Amino acid sequence: MNKPKIVAYLKPSCGWSQGVRAIMRKYDLPFEDRDIINDPVQRQEMIEKSGQMLSPCVEINGRMLPDISGEEVEVYMLANGLVSKNERAADAPTNQPCAHEMPQTSPLQFKR
Repeated sequence: MNKPKIVAYLKPSCGWSQGVRAIMRKYDLPFEDRDIINDPVQRQEMIEKSGQMLSPCVEINGRMLPDISGEEVEVYMLANGLVSKNERAADAPTNQPCAHEMPQTSPLQFKR
């Protein structure tokens, strides 16, 4: 099976972006990791190609998948025969928001 050409527009430390990277590692897929935070040219390219500003965006064999999780990338690749199912677990959560988007828990405080 030929490996797909993948360009991923990702943030350096975002949970969603880490999920996409985890899927690429799970299937041993080479990909271009384009930093949209530290490289404004890459961010602009992502916006122009995807038609929107949310990330991650992953381009697979010329098809742009905008605002997608690692879990959704995996489903797309399996459904389109780009990878074969394997039993390896991803080494990071594949459907988790960035840390600043996670619900914050606070200790319970009781009044007397």
